[in-house]
Amino acid sequence: MTTNGAVIAVDEVVAAARELANAGRWERALALLDAAVVDPPERAALDLAAAEVALAGEWFAGSDAGERLAACGPESGWRLDFLRVQYDYFQLLHAEDELRLGPWGKDPAAIADLGRRAVALRERADDDNQRGWAEMCLGWIADNLRAERQVAPAHYEAALAVAGRDGLLAREALRHLGDHDYDDGDFDGARHRWERATELGAAAGAVPGTLSQQFLLAALHRRTGDEAGAQALATEVARWSAAIGATRLHARVTAFLAGADPLAEPEHD
Repeated sequence: MTTNGAVIAVDEVVAAARELANAGRWERALALLDAAVVDPPERAALDLAAAEVALAGEWFAGSDAGERLAACGPESGWRLDFLRVQYDYFQLLHAEDELRLGPWGKDPAAIADLGRRAVALRERADDDNQRGWAEMCLGWIADNLRAERQVAPAHYEAALAVAGRDGLLAREALRHLGDHDYDDGDFDGARHRWERATELGAAAGAVPGTLSQQFLLAALHRRTGDEAGAQALATEVARWSAAIGATRLHARVTAFLAGADPLAEPEHD
């Protein structure tokens, strides 16, 4: 393939775009992928990478990845189905750009369908890494859409067991296992998992992901009586998240600084 007149391997461009997205440079990553001049088979790989980048931007900045996903062809297989599960999960999790946990006020059929699709991802997985990410999907759905808190940890443990050298998968599993430690009152366990998750995110170059992890540590400071530490850490997360355009994260941190509890049980009728 070529970009700006230079011949570059497609895999290298995709890897570079993913690293840019991890750093919170979603628009720059998309510009790189769109600038490449390729034959149709290579374009399919770039379109898939663009959908992945756009989805990361949606999670942190609230942009919509729907058009990028629609541009991907059916030949993209497991990876595209995984991204579509993530996209539909995001839509169910957010209402009017507000994070809303639990099944309340949501279509039960849509949640059930998403769960079936996540199980199918696990069954169709080609390797441990794909199985691990499918397990994460099942954990997210159990935790955040079904409010089945007792079900989710087993999925996270299964993901962590096969994470291997995928630091982002290990980070994601530890992040959510630490959340359960926190809810169970095991604050030392939560701190250990969240600090390790922070290290893994930083090692993978995941700037907004590392900031969101630091935000959880700020919440832990407050919960254990260190309000000064909570305010100091959250202030820096707010500053950084605003600077990189992670608007959704910034809104949650700003609310935390004003007294909101990001880890409180969701309200429902």
